[in-house]
Amino acid sequence: MTRLCKTHLKSLAPISFSRFHNTPKENTKESPEAYEQRTWRNRMHINADGMVFIPPFAFKNCISAAAQFLGEKIKGKGQATWTKHFVSGILVMDPVDLHIKADQVQGETRFVPADGKRGGSSRVLRTFPRIDAWNGTVQWYILDDLITEEIFIRYLKQAGAFIGVGSFRVQNNGIYGRFDVSDAEWINLEAQ
Repeated sequence: MTRLCKTHLKSLAPISFSRFHNTPKENTKESPEAYEQRTWRNRMHINADGMVFIPPFAFKNCISAAAQFLGEKIKGKGQATWTKHFVSGILVMDPVDLHIKADQVQGETRFVPADGKRGGSSRVLRTFPRIDAWNGTVQWYILDDLITEEIFIRYLKQAGAFIGVGSFRVQNNGIYGRFDVSDAEWINLEAQ
């Protein structure tokens, strides 16, 4: 039985973005600093209307990571945990529109490893988009009958507290991307 759960999520911390972009330099004389200041907004996910969104896989990966993080065994199933059920039994198909124009987003400059790997010896200044308060509706398709409404909401709340979404999220030793679930609506799709 496929179910749809529409959840409204509200930020507990800012969200930051670090999407890869390969924007070309304007010319050979453009300095790395000038390039950074011209292109940092390209690290956001932006739709055709210039609005910022969070891609669906960010939430899918978030809840799958929470199931792995918790490592809870399923009662009556021996040593089996919830991880494979959340990895294969849940889909998020649509992006979450943050209702914020990309040109209104502020940047935050950080001193980060040049190669993007934690602990790197060479560091550079990079500017990352940051949205301090955000919210949106995520539509989750629950395909696995073992995942009850109670289990799903509990894991989603844990995902918001311990995993997060975006760049510099708590899962990666950051402080951003945390959220809470403010509302959930369940729809049985097979009954429609």
